[in-house]
Amino acid sequence: MGDTYKELTLTRIFNAPRDLVFKHWTDPDLVVKWWAPNGATNQINEWSAKAGGKIDLVMIAGKDLGPLEGQKWPMQGEFKEVDAPQKLSFTANAVLNGKEILQHLTSVTFEDVSGKTKMTVHIQVTKAVMPQAQGALAGMETGWNQQLDKLAGSF
Repeated sequence: MGDTYKELTLTRIFNAPRDLVFKHWTDPDLVVKWWAPNGATNQINEWSAKAGGKIDLVMIAGKDLGPLEGQKWPMQGEFKEVDAPQKLSFTANAVLNGKEILQHLTSVTFEDVSGKTKMTVHIQVTKAVMPQAQGALAGMETGWNQQLDKLAGSF
């Protein structure tokens, strides 16, 4: 894996056209509805889906997360590639107590399959500050699956 601390690939088939699935990744009014694991919501400060565009959001733990309620998990990043409706990629980080603890590169591809969309998300963690990043790394697969389940419920 070289400088990659963890990799994760998730594939989903959505009963929706590719343009619509792609739009759910690029329109901040749609992203806000699904981006966050169960029990969390998010506040999008900036989501500019164009090459060089900025990502700035804060995931907020709700009461369903018990003792985590009220915790805020900021994330900043930058879109590297936006090729509608085939692919997008972006960098992002996780911040804890004002310090970056994790960086990742995420690529998402969208393929038309008989009117449905096959979407593949590939995440490569390129920096992890231990032990602070352990929780984020341990929950990464569950969190991504939960938010992709939310995305599926959008169609």
